[in-house]
Amino acid sequence: MRLPVARVGQNRAMPLSSPPAAADRQAWLHWAVLGLGAGAAVSSVVAGATSALAAHFAKQVVTPRKRDENLQILAVVQALGGLEVILPANEDTTVEGTYSLYFDEGRGHARIGAIKSFVPREGTVQREVEAVYAGDIRSAVRGWWSGAVYPAPSALGFADEPVDVPIAGGIAPAWLVRAETPASTWAIMVHGRGVQRSEGLRAVHTARELGMTSLLVSYRNDGEAPFAPDGRYGLGMTEWRDIEAAMEYAFSHGAQDVVLFGWSMGGAICLQAADISRYRSRIRALVLDGPVIDWMDVLTHQAELNRIPAPAGRLGQWLISNRFGRVVTGLSTPVDLKSMDWVSRADQVTVPTLILHSEDDEFVPVGPSAELAERNPAFVTFERFHRARHTKEWNVDPDRWHSVTADWLRNQVFDRTEPKRTLSGP
Repeated sequence: MRLPVARVGQNRAMPLSSPPAAADRQAWLHWAVLGLGAGAAVSSVVAGATSALAAHFAKQVVTPRKRDENLQILAVVQALGGLEVILPANEDTTVEGTYSLYFDEGRGHARIGAIKSFVPREGTVQREVEAVYAGDIRSAVRGWWSGAVYPAPSALGFADEPVDVPIAGGIAPAWLVRAETPASTWAIMVHGRGVQRSEGLRAVHTARELGMTSLLVSYRNDGEAPFAPDGRYGLGMTEWRDIEAAMEYAFSHGAQDVVLFGWSMGGAICLQAADISRYRSRIRALVLDGPVIDWMDVLTHQAELNRIPAPAGRLGQWLISNRFGRVVTGLSTPVDLKSMDWVSRADQVTVPTLILHSEDDEFVPVGPSAELAERNPAFVTFERFHRARHTKEWNVDPDRWHSVTADWLRNQVFDRTEPKRTLSGP
């Protein structure tokens, strides 16, 4: 029997597909399994790469490490006014102000001043060498740029008075710079991540002219104080205990109360101390320069800056803040990042706080600082700077930094307990 031939235009029901033969079914299953396997393999590779990136990122955040000599020193020349250094032109070296150039793995240190010549098409900048504190800059080939201008109090004309602050694990060395006419309030200077107590020397003139004796401290893992048992940064969650020890030292040597100055991570440390230290009622004020107000915001920014995919960045934060991440990070205790989000906790900041922060800060975004002040204007004052890179507000405009800080402290602290003093610039 012949099947009827379908004619053009004839309506005829046709199956969508014919059932596959046994051989076809086997081939189809074979390729389907291969496809699923390939998809799983790709997903596994992607997941593995994300996990590896996250682990590396998390470990880098909490592990102290040696500074990189990432700046080439092209030449040092003799000019009419003295030595000048020629450097690659970048976002740091082309900003006006006074800075430090460390070289010879940190053994050499020079203070760098005004820009003498800058031709963008040549890609170099020539700057004045104001002073060489250590080493021979003329033979230096690489170094790093820093906002910590002075190496010790003696560079400011004050005595290098070393003192020892007992902390868990040993002794933390500190400098004591006495005020000429001491007030009962001391200033405790808390440096940031990856730097040392010399960072706080920029604020000593301001503190001293207000009558505050300054204690410039070291703390765990900074290369001067003893290392923590796990050898890891707590991002403020653990370091505040060393600042509490510094306060205890101050109180046992005549201070009645203190003002905490903090730079970068030092700002996060100061906020922790003001929140949970047993001496928090004796903290009169906080002065925070480029502070970390919200670690999650900073870590998200750093992940983007380093081209780390968002999922890896979020996983890195999870590793830092979760006990399951300890095997990767080496932290003995997870860091509670959410508890250090002071924008969300704005109403819990009850110590008068001055924040000085540049909108051009490349490391710690200025947004959370501004938002904290907006949410809590009763206790937080925000002073916006321009052009300065991370914690270099003083370097770009020391007169403004001094006047803003001194006037604010006088109004917040000294008008109420101490006679006014006439202030001068640093």
